[in-house]
Amino acid sequence: MFSFYLAHEYWFAAAQLSLAMLGMGATLTPKDFKGIVETPRAFTVGMCLQLLLVPLVAFLFIAFSGAAIGVLIGLALLAAIPGGTVSNIFTYMAKGNIVLSIAITAITTIGCLVTTPIVLNLLISQHMPADFVMPVGRIAFEICIFLLIPLAFGMAINAKLSNYAAKISKFGIYCSIFIILLIVIGSAGAGRLDLSSFGTSNILTILVFALALLTLSVIVPKILRLPTQDGAAIQIEITVRNTNLGLLLNASLFPVGNALGGTVLMTLLLYGAVMLLLGGGLITYNRNIHKTV
Repeated sequence: MFSFYLAHEYWFAAAQLSLAMLGMGATLTPKDFKGIVETPRAFTVGMCLQLLLVPLVAFLFIAFSGAAIGVLIGLALLAAIPGGTVSNIFTYMAKGNIVLSIAITAITTIGCLVTTPIVLNLLISQHMPADFVMPVGRIAFEICIFLLIPLAFGMAINAKLSNYAAKISKFGIYCSIFIILLIVIGSAGAGRLDLSSFGTSNILTILVFALALLTLSVIVPKILRLPTQDGAAIQIEITVRNTNLGLLLNASLFPVGNALGGTVLMTLLLYGAVMLLLGGGLITYNRNIHKTV
């Protein structure tokens, strides 16, 4: 069973991302992008935080944390990827500006075709083996095939088969979650997830990185006096990353057997667990604020 997973790990990650993006796309319509027009200031702040501040935070951790190389690469992947479907769900639960959340997610998802290879090259090229060449073309191709096309297909379903869109969205998202569980079980059973050997310092690095993103995402909207609902959307967009895409890129960059790949995978999965906990905290925090406003 576990040998089968190892032999097909890349396709597990590809299927998981494609289904998640199909599910997200089936909830979107072109009208959702009107958030850019309705809240241009909040949208600009959210985009700047996503594209500039998050990579800067990752750069500081990569430069000064002293964590294992695999962890640093994992942080770079997290910084290079956009938010995902979970951020939109969490924003809805937090009573945040869901239109703003969807707009930021959609635009950064489309933009990551260009931005992800650039950010990865800037952050981790110096930490890779001397003979390693960043596969920019392959990364862009995989983002297009497994992320943008399923997203567009889901939107087409929502436009042409709106009566079935909700069911297809749930199917895609639930299947995506199921495959994540298979990835965790397969990785653990194959010995790729060894928490005891991962190291306490590396775990703390991931935790502090997540808390740094959370803190900045809360402080910046407050300093700029953005409305509470806009702030909630931005907080969750910055903290909750699209780890689905990170899993695919890891499987692509580091095939089974590569020692770095296991550490990167552990970093992505640990951050995923931490972000869910922090996301739950943001939901509670913003719902309480909403009651008092």
